[in-house]
Amino acid sequence: MSRLLGPLADVLGRWGAGFWSYADPRTEHLPMSRSPLPVLAIVGAYLYFSLSYGPRFMKNRQPFKLERVMLVYNAVQVVWCAYLVEECLRLAWGGTYNWICEPINRAKTPESLQFAQACYLFLLLKIVDLLDTVFMVLRKNARQVSFLHVYHHSLMVITAWACVKTAPGEHHTFLGFVNLIVHTIMYSYYFYSLLNPDAKSAQWKRYITLIQFVQFFLIGAHELVSLLRPDCDVIRPFSFGIIVQCAFMVALFKDFYNKAYGQGRNKKE
Repeated sequence: MSRLLGPLADVLGRWGAGFWSYADPRTEHLPMSRSPLPVLAIVGAYLYFSLSYGPRFMKNRQPFKLERVMLVYNAVQVVWCAYLVEECLRLAWGGTYNWICEPINRAKTPESLQFAQACYLFLLLKIVDLLDTVFMVLRKNARQVSFLHVYHHSLMVITAWACVKTAPGEHHTFLGFVNLIVHTIMYSYYFYSLLNPDAKSAQWKRYITLIQFVQFFLIGAHELVSLLRPDCDVIRPFSFGIIVQCAFMVALFKDFYNKAYGQGRNKKE
């Protein structure tokens, strides 16, 4: 066993040391940015509540009525996402950044420091997103707490932390930019459907699923372009990891879409 674990520990140690060498000085002072332990603890608590404690707590209880809480929550999500979309456009993807390759630049200019702060706000937003699942559990919507849902939320928190730690700016922030646009649309629909229950439509849900599906194609393609250009100075392990995860998410969303909206599904259902 030691013969197997020894080389594995050595590889992981080398990878960890390499990852830490990418630490960005623009965010080193921010809470939770130095060590992954706080974020991993949050994700661990989220998984424990969503998959174990929450369902047991609600087993013999009536579903909570959280419409007003969720109305406020969705409104906050729309404002928060829209604000960060505006910051992404103003400081980066509205013309300042190169869409094909935006190389690493750790210069502490006023604009780069502001964008690093926006990346940190994105991390906090992804942590707040975990409340989606909490509401589902408290409302006893167990069907919605799927592997895709829990995996995606957990992964986004960890990815956002890695971005804050190593790349709070430049090429890899395209992931957050696209995600914020999608979430602005998604939570706007959720907010409107709570105000007008008659507006709920399976067709709209289908479009939102398609939008989420497309975002992973865009993000994966954007990272692939940087990998195919040897002269593009990006964090290549980060690009590779994002591409792999995007491919996995595309497969999961395709499976979900086929099950939810396949030709064999009853239209009324």
